[in-house]
Amino acid sequence: MDPEIVGGIAGSAVSYLLLKLDAFATREWNLQENINRALQDLGIELRSIEALLRDAASKKDPGHQLTDWIQNVRDQAYAIEDVLDLFRFHQDQETAWRRLKRRHSINHLIKDIKGSLQRIHKTRERYSIMTFNNTDLPVRVAPPFNGNNVDPVGIEEPTEKLTSWALEEKQRAEVMFVVGMAGSGKTTLVRSVYESVKQRFKFHVWITVSKYKTKLDILTLLAEEFGCPITQRADVVALTGKLRELLLNNRYVVVLDDLWVKEVWESVRLALPDGKNSRIIITTRRGDIANSCIFGDSIDIHKIQPLSPEWAAHLFHQKAFSANGTCPPDLEEVSESILQKCDGLPLGIIEIGRLLSNKSPTKNEWKTVHDSLESELRSNGELSDIVKVLSASYKDLPYHLKYCFLYMSIFPTNYPVKRRRLVRLWIAEGFVTEEIGRTLEEVGEEYLRELIDRNLIKANELDFDGLPKSVGVHSLMLMMILSIAHEENFCTVCTGGAPRNLTPNTRRLSSQKQDFEVSDQDLSHGTHLEEFPSVITDLLLLRYLSLRNTNIKSIPRSLSDLHFLETLDLKQTLVTKVPKAVLQLEKLRHLLVYRYNSMEGIPPFDIVQGFMASKEIKKTESAAENDTRAQQSHAVEEAGVVELAKEDGASLCHSIGKMPNLHSLSVASLSMDVPLELDAMTNNPPALLQRLYLKGPLQKFPTWISSQSDLMKIRLKWSSLAENPIPALQNLPHLVELQLLGAYTRTQLEFKSGKFPRLKILDLQQLEQLSSIVMEEGSLPCLQKMIIGQCSKLVDVPRGIDNLVHLQS
Repeated sequence: MDPEIVGGIAGSAVSYLLLKLDAFATREWNLQENINRALQDLGIELRSIEALLRDAASKKDPGHQLTDWIQNVRDQAYAIEDVLDLFRFHQDQETAWRRLKRRHSINHLIKDIKGSLQRIHKTRERYSIMTFNNTDLPVRVAPPFNGNNVDPVGIEEPTEKLTSWALEEKQRAEVMFVVGMAGSGKTTLVRSVYESVKQRFKFHVWITVSKYKTKLDILTLLAEEFGCPITQRADVVALTGKLRELLLNNRYVVVLDDLWVKEVWESVRLALPDGKNSRIIITTRRGDIANSCIFGDSIDIHKIQPLSPEWAAHLFHQKAFSANGTCPPDLEEVSESILQKCDGLPLGIIEIGRLLSNKSPTKNEWKTVHDSLESELRSNGELSDIVKVLSASYKDLPYHLKYCFLYMSIFPTNYPVKRRRLVRLWIAEGFVTEEIGRTLEEVGEEYLRELIDRNLIKANELDFDGLPKSVGVHSLMLMMILSIAHEENFCTVCTGGAPRNLTPNTRRLSSQKQDFEVSDQDLSHGTHLEEFPSVITDLLLLRYLSLRNTNIKSIPRSLSDLHFLETLDLKQTLVTKVPKAVLQLEKLRHLLVYRYNSMEGIPPFDIVQGFMASKEIKKTESAAENDTRAQQSHAVEEAGVVELAKEDGASLCHSIGKMPNLHSLSVASLSMDVPLELDAMTNNPPALLQRLYLKGPLQKFPTWISSQSDLMKIRLKWSSLAENPIPALQNLPHLVELQLLGAYTRTQLEFKSGKFPRLKILDLQQLEQLSSIVMEEGSLPCLQKMIIGQCSKLVDVPRGIDNLVHLQS
């Protein structure tokens, strides 16, 4: 294992633990003085070790002794975390006398750990751990994956696009960020474009910026390449001025390859004047940097796409069978399996192809390589260069994101991880840091967004609001993650049979089988479980429990023993009643309980079975008066009620008024004939509401909906409105999706010019009286998808549909 990676994850462990230690000391105000003092001493020792770890991670050749030292630090960090968790649990559970005894024993544990840390700290001189001088810029040079020697396979279309952009006549300098994950072919693509256009510019230069330590070095190289006279003592300011003077009114093309630091681009940008028809091309893995630099229309981003299956196979066969580039029939199956693991990544395709070109072209030999890819990717393997390239992105992560990224190791290859589920798991693990004025979920979403922008986690299908429904990691990236997770005791993964090599120090266990998956006590992938496992209530520190897709019918009262539980996921189970004991779970943030019924194997999206609304729903009011309950209501972000009686509508509105952080609301009436009474919401509607689903007759359109400026998705079903809802909805500034399903009983819908400024999806179904749809020119300017179904009296195409320039389907 690369010692820099080892130091990085151990440093993450210590940094995370220091945050936890501070939070613990702040919240546990009634700590005994000697324990409080011991915790403070631990914090001092840990902060000193954290600084040493950061220095150790920068050493080029730390050796085995330093690696052992780092691992000892990691083990002690885990031990401290366990003590803190145990202490907090016993604080909550025990009598005063037993608590006193427990404090005494925990104090001894803390002293033992402190002694171990002090011994570890003293060894730093023996292992020559020293502080290095800082440079102006962090330098992270990936191993040589030379794009110059790679055939530009499968990039004809983007090459043509970027070449056309580079040569287009513009009276200004334009910038293009070429962004993609490690090994995706950014440099190959840009090199192809650069070589074809550079002679059309008076000045041209290619700089691999990651090779240079300071901004001064980069500007000096620019000046030398352009033939700009410089003095020996020229500083950044002087060089910037000389370069601007030289390039003013001249046409230039500059390529900044492998950008890692935003400040590098900003310093170079100041030295490059807004010259006529000039071009600047930047390659980077850091999409977050590219996004932060977008201002005006002179800067754009080109995102590298994976190679298509056809081009991937062509490139792979070209490398593996250099003689004729043709795959023998008996190797086609294993070849296809290897290509699936490469997932269109040129780096993996080329390196594995080269490895196989030196092997005997037999099925047995190729299968051996296929089955040993993970081991070959490790530090001494024949494919270790792939990991060196990929791991540079991991090393560049800030400490708080390294744990979040490694957490992907608990999921199988190509497993689509639901976005919100992943964030909840991060929160349960304690990886997400509290920030004033923001919920943990909001901070976690930001962490995920940064990992996606850095091209470490990939977004799968996007939801209506532009956020990914699920995420994953590239197969080769996952192999790297699994290697780090194993070496660092972050997660133990079992892929078949009974778990082996488990130790008392095992931190996380992920059992991945074809018919069963357990990840951190997550029983969420379709098991045949029918009874609640009683052993679960013995997991007293459990924070996240998913029983999704099981056949469990009931939850025991003893669930209340899980005082640290934050998420209880009972989706798609047979549970219809939750014991009142759940109300004792004061840390519970997410209670997810509903089931989609199946009709001939097809799950309709709107038929939801959940909890029956109480006949005495007014009890919600009195419960909300209790401080604890009020705080819990305050934190609710999603709420849903089914089978709501008409007389309970006002009480429901009153309760929802006590949920100021509500983002999603779903309300369904008892039947198609029982109206929803939601007018009382007018007095105090949830200001942050983003998703609204109403199912049931509405005697009139609720006026408060028009004032919900954050609304992004609205579904009205069975509303049977006589008044047109369009005027009340057309000015919502962020509305992206609108579904009207049996919601309107009149004959015409008219969409005015300039209205629905962001609507992308319009779904009109079961509008039995509708005979005319009119779309004025300039209306629905962003509409991409329109669904019209079961509108029997609508015989003509909507008038003005040809004005919808972005309509795709």
